[in-house]
Amino acid sequence: MKWYNYVACFFAGAFIANTVPHFIHGVSGDFFPSPFSNPPGKGLSSPMINTLWGLLNLIIGYLLFRAGKISSARKWSLVVFFEGIILMSIMLSATFIDKVHQ
Repeated sequence: MKWYNYVACFFAGAFIANTVPHFIHGVSGDFFPSPFSNPPGKGLSSPMINTLWGLLNLIIGYLLFRAGKISSARKWSLVVFFEGIILMSIMLSATFIDKVHQ
């Protein structure tokens, strides 16, 4: 595989991980920070905005998953994919820890 396939693998994991908090809060009817809030990432966005943002992250993650040629036959593609999930998950937990419960 080429180097850019691994970049796609990593960002596929990151986008798919970012789907989870936005989509879950959105479909639960909860307000949650998003890039479209005021101020961006700090204020709260509506459940509809978060649902749509979560779905867009899922679509982008899926497209990057395909571009990264992730499969069980390519073990390193899976490793890099899960590294993207792990890193984004840790970053999200650190970012949102104080913003939701204020």
